[in-house]
Amino acid sequence: MTIKISIDCMGGDHGPSVTIPAAVSFVSHEQDAELILVGLEDVIRAELKKLNASAHPRLTVVHATEIVGMDDPIEVALRRKKDSSMRVAVTLIKEGKADACVSAGNTGALMAVSRYVLKTIPGVDRPAICFPMPNQKDSPTYMLDLGANVDCEPQHLHQFALMGSALVSALEGKAKPTVGLLNIGEEDIKGNEVVKQTAALLRADHEKGTLNFYGNVEGNDIFEGTTDIVVCDGFVGNVVLKASEGLGRFLKNIVKSEFKSNAINMLGAVIAQGALKSISQRMNPSRYNGASLLGLRGLVFKSHGGEDAYGYEWAIKRAYEAARHDVLSRISTTIAELMPQPSGASASDAAGASNALI
Repeated sequence: MTIKISIDCMGGDHGPSVTIPAAVSFVSHEQDAELILVGLEDVIRAELKKLNASAHPRLTVVHATEIVGMDDPIEVALRRKKDSSMRVAVTLIKEGKADACVSAGNTGALMAVSRYVLKTIPGVDRPAICFPMPNQKDSPTYMLDLGANVDCEPQHLHQFALMGSALVSALEGKAKPTVGLLNIGEEDIKGNEVVKQTAALLRADHEKGTLNFYGNVEGNDIFEGTTDIVVCDGFVGNVVLKASEGLGRFLKNIVKSEFKSNAINMLGAVIAQGALKSISQRMNPSRYNGASLLGLRGLVFKSHGGEDAYGYEWAIKRAYEAARHDVLSRISTTIAELMPQPSGASASDAAGASNALI
C-alpha cells in the first residue's frame, strides 16, 4: 500500500532548506511512500536539483503562490492566504490526494486552517495537539493537549483521553495503553472541579473496560513513564512542554560548559564520550518531533518550526506511521462507539466560528 503525504515545504523557520532534504531522505528508505511537495515551485525544484532528486519518481511538486509566516495572525492565514502552501497541503487530504500532511508552520494557523478545511470527527468538540515526550523507559509518553485548547470542560478532556488511547494503541501496538490524568497530586480529592469530574468519566470507562485509566499523575510521572498517555488542558500542557524544552537546553549547556572548564574535565569528557553520545541520542528532542493534531477528519502533523532536516524527517515518519496504521479510522471508531451522540451545540458553534473567520 502506498502512503501519500503532503509536505508544506515553505513552513517553519527554515522552509525548503530543511523540508526538501528531509523529504528526499525519507523517500530514499521508505519504498512505499510518496511525498507531495507543496510551495513555490521554482524554489522547490531548485532545492531538488541541489540534491540530485529532480527526477525522483516518488516526489511530486504542487505549486502554491503564498506562504503563511510564523507570525501571521490566524485571520490572515484563513482569509487572505487561501493559496498558501499550508492550506493547499491540507486541502490535498480533503481531496483524497494525500493520506496525511506535515507542516512546520505557525501552530495556530495550522490548527485553524486544518479545522476549517477538514472539519472535526463526529463526536469530537475540539481537536487536540498530542506530542510524544521522552521518558526514562526510553519509550514516549504521549501528552495532550499541548496548546490548542486553553480552557477545557470535562467532556473535552474525556475526548482527549479516548483519542490519545486510539493513537497510542495503533502506533505502539498496545491494546489498552494506560491513561493518566495530570493533577497536583495522586489523591482523588485533589485538583479543581474540571479534573475531578474528568476523573469520574475516565473511571467509568475503566470500569466498563473501554479505557485503561491509571488515575491521577503528577509532573514527574511524565518523564518516569508511569503511563503511556497523560491528559491535561492546553494551557498546562503547553507550559509543561516549553518548560521541559528549556530545561533540556539548560542541562545540555551546563554539561558542555563544565566539561570544557579545565583540562581534567576535558579528559573526563574524552573518557566518557561513549556514554555522553548515548545520553545525547536518548534525550535528543528531534527524535520526538512531530505533534499530531487529533480530532480532525484527516491526519495533520506539526513539526517544530526550528527543526533541522533530521528532526523534520521524524515528523514525516510519524505521519507515515499514523497513515499506515489507519489511526484516523481507529479514532473515529473509538469516538463513535463510546460517544455516539455528538454535542450538537459545540459542533455547530465550531463550524460557525470557522466560517466567520473566512
